[in-house]
Amino acid sequence: MSPPISRRAITFVEVGPRDGLQNEKTLIGTADKLELVRRSIAAGAKRIEVTSFVNPKRVPQMADADEVCAGLPDVEGVSYIGLVLNARGAERAIATGRLHELGAVCVSTDGFAIANQGQTSDESVVAAKAILAMAKAAGVKGQATIGAAFGCPFEGEVSQDRVVAMAMSLAQANPIEIALADTIGVADPAHVSRLVRRVVEAIGPIPVRVHFHNTRGTGIANVWAAIEAGATVVDAALGGLGGCPFAPGAAGNVSSEDVVYMLHRAGVETAMDLPALIEANHWLAEVMGRKLPGMVAQAPAFPKPVQE
Repeated sequence: MSPPISRRAITFVEVGPRDGLQNEKTLIGTADKLELVRRSIAAGAKRIEVTSFVNPKRVPQMADADEVCAGLPDVEGVSYIGLVLNARGAERAIATGRLHELGAVCVSTDGFAIANQGQTSDESVVAAKAILAMAKAAGVKGQATIGAAFGCPFEGEVSQDRVVAMAMSLAQANPIEIALADTIGVADPAHVSRLVRRVVEAIGPIPVRVHFHNTRGTGIANVWAAIEAGATVVDAALGGLGGCPFAPGAAGNVSSEDVVYMLHRAGVETAMDLPALIEANHWLAEVMGRKLPGMVAQAPAFPKPVQE
């Protein structure tokens, strides 16, 4: 029986350097991306998705993936993640020698899989399992994400049975975790609870990770529902930036500061430093030239810091 949620801890994954930035029209310099990584580490992040190895013509923001990896600081206990969609991307990621994890992606529907990766849903599962095998052979950890797990921008509703079957197939490749991604931010807490519970039961003891977008304002509630249902790893992006170039209408990720504030107030440990995240938010807002979507960094501190 799971412990009460107020006595649990989750693993926090900062995805701002990759998913937070990939859909931004203004190109962010490599130095600023590396500073974002450093500030994430200073705020306590132990796992950071730093870049993706994709076609730079399709995702120009990630064209400097090799340069980002070359500049990553060596920090004991910090794991760097590179997202890859195919064998070529995996080869590039492994060749950097700087990544601790490869993140493979498969997609729940043919419509989105073809738009995102140029292959069917079934083919994306086969490709993800091949990437996991490549990671293992290279001595790198492998994890997998099921994109559009809660709804598809092209085909609408997605069968929970389909997502569970995909997770079970991926589990055969023994990834360190399997993530369910609400790529277009259509999930609601009840849906999240049902699907996460089913996947937890289907693939245990492999951990379930969740990745939510706040497109329709349900992201934070979905994080809570997922943890209650047994998810133990949560993605978030500094400031709530994010989106997918191949998913019409996709908006920002759940904000790192908002997730950490909610969980800490509820007694769920994340190992993150909220004031440092808020400070990083203000820095990133200057880099982006606008206020970021995350709410907590815009509000007064609560409770107020004790004056010494």
